[in-house]
Amino acid sequence: QVQLVESGGGLVQAGGSLRLSCVASGGTFSSSTAAWFRQAPGKEREFVGRIMWHGGSISYADSVKGRFTIFRDNAKNTVYLQMNSLKPEDTAVYYCAVMTARGYSWGQGTQVTVSS
Repeated sequence: QVQLVESGGGLVQAGGSLRLSCVASGGTFSSSTAAWFRQAPGKEREFVGRIMWHGGSISYADSVKGRFTIFRDNAKNTVYLQMNSLKPEDTAVYYCAVMTARGYSWGQGTQVTVSS
């Protein structure tokens, strides 16, 4: 069973940047797909982006494409989400997830708030 701990959230002004980190323990992180999702108040959880275990295949939601970058360091069991040009509509709880044989395992989430 993989455990995930996110960090790096906070309050930032529109146009600013944040980098989220997600550290995995247990499981087989280095051979697993990792992803970021987010959930805004009153809305369903939505996909942000995904990176394959080898880092060679990455996909993003259209809403963040060109502004957000996912990358990983398998030696550190960590996946990152670099968020630039943040907008108020990016305000949400951001969740890290790692694919396992039973589906995604989830972190506890980290709050990102973008002020206008």
